[in-house]
Amino acid sequence: MKIAILSRNPKLYSTRRLIEAAEARNHEVVVLDVLRCYMSIASHRPSIHYKGKDLTDIDAVIPRIGASVTFYGAAVLRQFEMMGVYPLNESVAITRSRDKLRATQLLARRGIGLPVTGFANKPDDIEDLLRMVGGPPVVIKLLSGTQGIGVVLAETSKAAETVIESFLGLKAEVLVQEYIKEAGGADLRCFVIGDKVVAAMKRQGKDGEFRSNIHRGGSANLVKITPEERSTAVRAAKIMGLNVCGVDILRANHGPVVMEVNSSPGLQGIENITNKDIGTQVIQFIEKNGVRGKTKTRGQG
Repeated sequence: MKIAILSRNPKLYSTRRLIEAAEARNHEVVVLDVLRCYMSIASHRPSIHYKGKDLTDIDAVIPRIGASVTFYGAAVLRQFEMMGVYPLNESVAITRSRDKLRATQLLARRGIGLPVTGFANKPDDIEDLLRMVGGPPVVIKLLSGTQGIGVVLAETSKAAETVIESFLGLKAEVLVQEYIKEAGGADLRCFVIGDKVVAAMKRQGKDGEFRSNIHRGGSANLVKITPEERSTAVRAAKIMGLNVCGVDILRANHGPVVMEVNSSPGLQGIENITNKDIGTQVIQFIEKNGVRGKTKTRGQG
C-alpha cells in the first residue's frame, strides 16, 4: 500500500514511528505537510496537489493534524475521502472530537460518565452556574484550548467569577466543569485501536498541579485498568467515530469519567511506558480495514 501521513513535522516521534512501522511491513510512505496541500474541488474528478504533483495513487491516509490547523486539515482529509482514499480517522470524527462542547454533549447523550459540565454565553448568575456543576471548586476550560492550555482550577466563587468574566470579556467560549478531587491530579490515557484498548498508562501531575499532562512536568506509569474503564474508553471512541484515539479518563468515586477523546494521540509516552509496539498495530489495522472508497462520510460533509 501507499500510505500518506498528514504531519507538519516528519521528525516528530509519532510520525517517525508510523513511518518505521509501515516501511517495516513493506508499505510506501509519504509525509505531507497538510498546509502545503492544495485542492481542486470538482464533481467528477476531485484532486489534491502537493508541490506541483497530483496525488492520485494514495491508498490510505493517517491524519496527524494539530489542533491549530484543524479546519484546513479536515478539509484536506475530506478531499482524500472524496477521492476514495481510506482514512484511518475520518474528517467528521476528528472535527466532532475537537469540538469540546459537541463531544461532551454526544457522550452525555449516550450515557458515558462525564464530569458535570456547564456552558453559558452571558450568565446572569455565575453563582448559580457554579452550583449547577457542584462547585466551587470548578475547572474552567477554554473550548479552543489544547494540552492543558486554557484550563484553570478556581477554588472559590470569587476566583471562578473573575476567570469566567475575563474569558467571556475576551470573546472566548468556556466550559465550567465539576472538579473531581478524588482523582488526585491523575488520569488514565487509554489508547484505543478499533474495538479494544491496546495500551493504558496513568499520568500524574507534578506536586501542586491538577493537570496531568506529561509535557507540563507530569509523570506516567503502567496501570491496570478495570473492565468498566476499558468499556468506557471503547464506547467513547465509537461514539466519536474514531478508529484510533486516546481516551482520557478520571477515576471518580462514582466510576470512570471521560475528560477528552484525542484523535491524534502521541505514541512516545505510551510506547515507552507500556513497551508495546503501537505504531505497528496502527499499520496492521490499516492493512485489515484500508479498502479504497471505504469511508462512511464520503460525500456527506
